Amino acid sequence: MGELFGLDGSFVVIISYVLILFLFIFVIILSVKLSSLRKRYTKMMNGSQSENMEQLLVEMQHAINEQKAESATTSAQVETIRQSLKKMKSKVAIHRYNAFNDGGSNLSFTIAILDEFQDGVVLTGIHSREQMYLYAKPIQNGQSTFTLSPEEKEAINQTLKLS
Repeated sequence: MGELFGLDGSFVVIISYVLILFLFIFVIILSVKLSSLRKRYTKMMNGSQSENMEQLLVEMQHAINEQKAESATTSAQVETIRQSLKKMKSKVAIHRYNAFNDGGSNLSFTIAILDEFQDGVVLTGIHSREQMYLYAKPIQNGQSTFTLSPEEKEAINQTLKLS
């Protein structure tokens, strides 16, 4: 054969065989590693109950979508409840006083029953020695179409402090 790059032909053949043997061993090692990786991949994709990973991901996405829809429904219901609570007559204030200076004690009273929008009613009970009078006045936005006494205004102002 002769010389190749200034080397003896038999020496080039031996080096080629060694290189081929080395590459063959390298291919075997890579095949073993690939086989191991394939087994792990198959095990991961199949799962323990013969359901594959793709199906599991689809089911999880479906569950997340259901949760989002349920969350939106719940948020809407909570907002409806909040709006209803604002209209409830939940702010109550009582102001007691002595309506007449002829003795006695603080037996007269004014009760303001209002909601978040300052709508509701004011009840006033005036107690004298012989009788008691009870008055009711509607309230819209903290005001009434009827004249409010200072005691009634005080009871309404007390409800403002309950926020």
